Amino acid sequence: MTNFVVKTLANAAALAVAIWLLKDITLTGDSTGGKTLALFLVALIFGVVNVVVKPVVQLLSLPLFVLTLGLFTLVVNALMLMLTSWLADLVDLPFHVEGFWTAVLGGLIISVVSWAVNMMLPDGR
Repeated sequence: MTNFVVKTLANAAALAVAIWLLKDITLTGDSTGGKTLALFLVALIFGVVNVVVKPVVQLLSLPLFVLTLGLFTLVVNALMLMLTSWLADLVDLPFHVEGFWTAVLGGLIISVVSWAVNMMLPDGR
């Protein structure tokens, strides 16, 4: 359970950095508390997407991973971020990613920041 909370906090921090750096990834809200709650809920959705959907997509696109020497990971990460944006819209969360190339850059930022945050946070085992 602790590991789940740590991963969700890392995702939230990574999403916050991507929102801060890229103007086409937005999180709107009335108050700071509302934005924080929305960010945490989006991080939960992002975590579920990465646990459930991403492995299936990676398996189905394995030849593309081999062909591009792993660079297709950027495309998969972008698609997971766009799927998160779509799911957040379905549940009325104020998170939106505008465009595929923004999602590619956002996915890259989220990957790097999430890795760095996970290195600093306790493992939770």
